[in-house]
Amino acid sequence: MSSTTPQVPGTYVFDAAESRRGRALNRLCGSLKDAENRAEFKADEAAYCEAYGLTAEQRDAVLTRDWNRMMELGGSIFYVFKLAMVDGKSMQYLGGVFTGMTTEEFADVLKAGGRSFG
Repeated sequence: MSSTTPQVPGTYVFDAAESRRGRALNRLCGSLKDAENRAEFKADEAAYCEAYGLTAEQRDAVLTRDWNRMMELGGSIFYVFKLAMVDGKSMQYLGGVFTGMTTEEFADVLKAGGRSFG
């Protein structure tokens, strides 16, 4: 994150600098909204990453499905979720990953009204 970005413990602040840094990663993930692109991605994930110009770190995060690392490398949850959907993963699954909970624990927290940050 840029030095001017406010730090919020336990979160990633997605600002303009992060958007620029994650542009290739977010473009790749966004492309997965189209069935043809999903099929191409599934056929050769590494080549698909190469075609979008991902950095080596971004490529590794995508190929290993390191969701937290994707966020650290400029990924936007709105785009990264499109990749999770390719794998049949839910937003509750990602929420669990990001908070260190299981999918079920995260869903239960949501049903109970969410976490308190006070």
